Amino acid sequence: MEDDEIRALVTRLARPDRSGGKVIERAAILAEGADFDAVMTWITAHDGKPETAPPAPPKRGLHASRGGDDGDAQSRTPLRFVLPPGALI
Repeated sequence: MEDDEIRALVTRLARPDRSGGKVIERAAILAEGADFDAVMTWITAHDGKPETAPPAPPKRGLHASRGGDDGDAQSRTPLRFVLPPGALI
């Protein structure tokens, strides 16, 4: 994909973020059917950062001590990426 095509795609899919920049969902990029790796490279090159999720609260209850990491494995993949203000200009 060309730079202008990726910029147009990201501009169309991104939403305003509370930081003043733009945020784009990983799922939106995948659903678009675009070259995911090229789009991610473009986002990284324009100072885009994965959004950090707050840490999960500790598990409580009868089976909390069991060692399953089911939720942790999924939380390692960033779901959203934040672009700084002016990145899409």
